[in-house]
Amino acid sequence: MAQLKILGISGSLRKAATNGMLLREAARLFGDCDYTEASIEMALYDGDAEQADGVPDAAQLLSDQIAAADAVIMSTPEYNKGPSGALKNALDWVSRTDGAPWADKPVAIMSAAVGGSGGERAQMVLRGFLVPFRPRILQGPEVHLAASYEAFDAAGQLTGDAYVKDLTALMAALRSEIGR
Repeated sequence: MAQLKILGISGSLRKAATNGMLLREAARLFGDCDYTEASIEMALYDGDAEQADGVPDAAQLLSDQIAAADAVIMSTPEYNKGPSGALKNALDWVSRTDGAPWADKPVAIMSAAVGGSGGERAQMVLRGFLVPFRPRILQGPEVHLAASYEAFDAAGQLTGDAYVKDLTALMAALRSEIGR
């Protein structure tokens, strides 16, 4: 049997983002899989640009990666009580591609943020953004990583027993949702 393909999408563009670190920890705790981390770096959505030039290659690649994945893991920072604009922009562009890459796709959502709520509001808003695409969004356990700048050791592994326990349980739920 082929390895499960898991796609990670970080809502942060920062190279050393704790959301990226959280995704990599999620993939490690998921277990044996073919993990790819997507890029959401793309031009701002503009209907005139789309009409003139079509969907950008970066948006099409993301759409293709979503379609090819057995499941998607998303992690978002919280910017002004919501997900990043870069993540929303990527979702808008993917919505303009052919097909329905998100349809019936198992999706686990988590967040890593500086604040004490760990990005809880951003996660809630992100769930709403995904509803029109009709993925199978896992309802929990919820992983809201507060003070994320302190949550990883020097090797990039998540610290804190409660966080590790919840992330492990979320990845077990995702594996179960995939169904193999």
